[in-house]
Amino acid sequence: MQGRSFAFHDLPGADFSGADLQGADLTGADLTGANLRDANLSGADMTNAKLTGAKLTGANLTNAKLTGAFMRPGINRADLAGVKGLDSIIGLVD
Repeated sequence: MQGRSFAFHDLPGADFSGADLQGADLTGADLTGANLRDANLSGADMTNAKLTGAKLTGANLTNAKLTGAFMRPGINRADLAGVKGLDSIIGLVD
């Protein structure tokens, strides 16, 4: 699934645990409650994605673009324990 486009797809509750989504386009995707544990999301574009309740434990977010994603209501319920690459995320702090 590396580099694949899921832009603006409705994917609530999707199971992407352990998936290689490096460079994937997840712009505006609804990932509410999605399981992204241990997924490789390095370089993924998740601009304005809905991540309410998403499980991101152990995910690799190195150089991921999350502009607008953390501004959405409910993002505080996302599980970010053990996430790799937090210091390189684009858009984490606006």
